[in-house]
Amino acid sequence: MDATMPASEEPERTPQGQTCALVPSSSGDRIERLLVNAYVVPTDAPESDGTLHWNQTTLVLVELTSGAHQGIGYTYADLSTALFIKQHLTDIVVGRDPMQIADCWSAMLHIIRNLGRAGVASMAIAAVDNALWDLKARLLNLPLVTLLGAVRMAVPIYGSGGFTSYSVDRLQEQLSSWAAQGIPRVKMKVGRQPEQDVHRVKAARRAIGDRTELFVDANGAYDRKLAMKLAVGFADSGVVWLEEPVSSDDVDGLRFVRDRVPAPIRVAAGEYGYDLFYFRRLLDEQAVDVLQADASRCGGITGFLKVAALCESQSIGLSAHCAPSLHVHPACAAAPLRHIEYFHDHVRIEQLLFDGALFPIEGTLRPDLTRPGLGLEFKRQDASRYEV
Repeated sequence: MDATMPASEEPERTPQGQTCALVPSSSGDRIERLLVNAYVVPTDAPESDGTLHWNQTTLVLVELTSGAHQGIGYTYADLSTALFIKQHLTDIVVGRDPMQIADCWSAMLHIIRNLGRAGVASMAIAAVDNALWDLKARLLNLPLVTLLGAVRMAVPIYGSGGFTSYSVDRLQEQLSSWAAQGIPRVKMKVGRQPEQDVHRVKAARRAIGDRTELFVDANGAYDRKLAMKLAVGFADSGVVWLEEPVSSDDVDGLRFVRDRVPAPIRVAAGEYGYDLFYFRRLLDEQAVDVLQADASRCGGITGFLKVAALCESQSIGLSAHCAPSLHVHPACAAAPLRHIEYFHDHVRIEQLLFDGALFPIEGTLRPDLTRPGLGLEFKRQDASRYEV
């Protein structure tokens, strides 16, 4: 699915009967083309967490062209997100100045006013916004982290997987392999069979030893009282991170659990946040110890950096959710960031479909400063078998 800039230099914009004026170009560059495609990649085994089962993951890829330069961005969503970009965002972005990302972002928000901000719309904006940042950095021939302004040049990661569909042996093998690679923290899923969770957590602890931090993620599978009961057992195994013990929509419940879990455990949530108002509510209600944000969901890198500023204003740590190769550069520019989730499914896809996908070095990811933009090149031929 692609669209190119009309012949006229300043195409008219009339979304929903209103004019979205183009900001005059500061560089003379224009976005000439937007291409969007979706790729469905099977998982390497059946997977589940506390509330969902899945056997495939869909990557929605956006490619923007300006002159001889091309920027890429992506989200993990489904085909409807690709169609949304094609139908609602392409005509808004094509023809605009790639240097004026705030202008593009605001125009995309404007056009979705009557369509709803959360979910598909926000993930669609995220994919385009991520491509805009990559394109701008490439036009300037800079690594994106240099354009954004680095506060660090390496980001800690945690290995993430440990699905509830795994046998105990498979769980132990995966988590211990990350620990052996020097990744000092790992995360497993819980909540599918709560009566087995403490047993599985103890098995994970035996596999990773005492020096590796252990995180658990319930994906909202518990109610408040069950979360409290199991948190005591998790603490006995040295768990220090409890993610979404109750639904992320139950902000009062998150605060209830956060205030009462054993002291070593930090409560985290936010991966399903799509706009700044949701993140602000979590912080205002003191519902989390660490806020999560996902640049493939929360309106892209632009939205992610806004969340980072919000966390910094309230002295709350920020953790980047999934999509590790996408998050490395903005994570290096976000002062309150603690770590990036090195999620099994997304690691597989990024290493499979992108040249330049990063590998851990001493438990961190480090942006490649020899490559412009995000440092990624799409392997079109390798990806063709997964295209839908």
